[in-house]
Amino acid sequence: MSVASEDANVRGSGRDVHEEPGGHGSFRGYMTGFLLSVVLTAIPFWLVMSDVLGAPRLTGLVVMGFAVVQIVVHMVYFLHMNTKSEGGWTILALIFTLTLVLITLVGSVWVMYHLDTNMMPADHGMHMPAPQSVPVEPGTAAPPPHQHQH
Repeated sequence: MSVASEDANVRGSGRDVHEEPGGHGSFRGYMTGFLLSVVLTAIPFWLVMSDVLGAPRLTGLVVMGFAVVQIVVHMVYFLHMNTKSEGGWTILALIFTLTLVLITLVGSVWVMYHLDTNMMPADHGMHMPAPQSVPVEPGTAAPPPHQHQH
C-alpha cells in the first residue's frame, strides 16, 4: 500500500491526498479571471488617459475601487480562495492580514498627520514674533544692539 493511500485511509476520507476540495481551476475559470483582469485594467487606464471624470481626486478614488475589485478577482480566480478551501482557514488568514494592514496604514497616517500638525509650526502660519524694542528713558544709555556672530 502506498503512503498516500495509507494516509487517506487513516483520515477515513477514501480520497487521494492530492484531491483538494476547491482545488485547481479549470481553463474556463482561468480565462474568465484573465478577461475580468484585462477589463478591470483597461477601464481605469481609459479613465485616467482621457480625463473622463475631470476631478483628479474622484478619478483616483474610482481607480482605487477598480483595484480592490481586481484584487478580489485575482484571489477568487487565480488563488482559488473561497470559504471551502482548506476548511476556511485561507479566508480567516486573509481577514487577519487585511485587519493588520488596515491598522498599520491608518495608524501610520494618523501619526504622520499629528506629527505634521504639532511639530511644524512654521508651515502652518505660526511665525516667531519679532523682537520687541525696549523703551529707553531719557538720560539713560540705550542697551547695546544684539550682535550675531557668524
